[in-house]
Amino acid sequence: MALASPAVAATPRVLAIHFGDDLEVNPVTQGWVNHQLDRAKDGGYSAAVIVLDTPGGLSSSMRKIYQKELASPIPVIVYVAPDGARAGSAGLWISEAGDVLAMAPQTNIGASTPISSGGQNLGKDLRRKVVNDAAASIVALAKSHGRDTKFPERAVRQAASIDAPAALRQHIIDIIAPTLPALLKKLDGYKTKPRGFVLHLAGAQITDVKPGFFTRLLNTLIDPNIIALLFLAGIAGIGYEIFHPGVVLPGALGLAALITSLFGFSVLPVSWAGLVLLLAGVALLVVDVHVTSHGALTVAGLICLAIGSIMLFQNAPAPYHTSKPLVIGVAVGLGALWAFAVGKAWQVRRKPVEVSPEAIRGAVGEVRRDGLVFVNGELWQARTAAGEDLRPGERVRVESLDGLVLTVRPEGT
Repeated sequence: MALASPAVAATPRVLAIHFGDDLEVNPVTQGWVNHQLDRAKDGGYSAAVIVLDTPGGLSSSMRKIYQKELASPIPVIVYVAPDGARAGSAGLWISEAGDVLAMAPQTNIGASTPISSGGQNLGKDLRRKVVNDAAASIVALAKSHGRDTKFPERAVRQAASIDAPAALRQHIIDIIAPTLPALLKKLDGYKTKPRGFVLHLAGAQITDVKPGFFTRLLNTLIDPNIIALLFLAGIAGIGYEIFHPGVVLPGALGLAALITSLFGFSVLPVSWAGLVLLLAGVALLVVDVHVTSHGALTVAGLICLAIGSIMLFQNAPAPYHTSKPLVIGVAVGLGALWAFAVGKAWQVRRKPVEVSPEAIRGAVGEVRRDGLVFVNGELWQARTAAGEDLRPGERVRVESLDGLVLTVRPEGT
């Protein structure tokens, strides 16, 4: 037992951070990865492994991840896996920043040319600046780790991509391994560049971590389509509560939706012009209920909502743009619903007044607080002919109407 204890204590531990193909590089996933790297450092792990499979994402989040890798006091291994995985776009920087860059046999890496927020090529002058900056940064990462610098530059300038066997032959990556345990075994005794870590990870105890429910929920909530819908739902819910105080539920749900959408606004780059157009669209729809515009303000409001929703995240990369078919569908549906609601409102306004002494005489109501009586769906001031006090909850029958005050008597007398 005395001999076995040191052997157990000496077993290395590795934290495997699984960045799966259902995740993109964004502020939510960046926060989760960097938290796990801190966990590996503070938890006494011998190394951290980012098991990577991503199409890319936001450059600002990518930069924070690879800066965290470079500053890590323990070795960070990037393993593009499993078979079929890829490290595309922003994934190339995360890969090159690793102390070890490994790939599963049937994986690929590259295709990292910067594009505009709309997914198109950049203009000539801007493209030159952005591409040169990106190429310089990826070449510097590859060079500092003793890897080939020609391919990373081509991946940025020409959107080149390469499979694992070819990448190993050209010394673009450090090693190929079919599984994580096999990778750790192959790395036994490996010395990293430039920090000179000597790895002894064969037979290491592997702790796998994947994004939990809350991280995945936040990752889902920053979908631009969901953010736009939550924002509109929040405004609608709060607006309903303002015009119909006391209902509570629409206002509470609207507040929750609005706060959730504001979280999305804080994560993704928002176009303020798009946000102003959304608010203007909502305002025009509300105004049209109270004025006679023959639908002109409603049409203008729907156009503002549609254009505002499309513009809302135009400063974000292409995967984070709102869906035009969804926006058009919501605008058409909202227009039909609003036209129906406004039509009903005008029908009610044009109906003749139905409250008269003859119409309300004999109606039965219920006494509420402060001497008010609830009759025919409305609260009325009321009194008895003899001046008795009205008790809340008492059933009464209307005898007459004097102006806006009812004369009532207890039901059954």
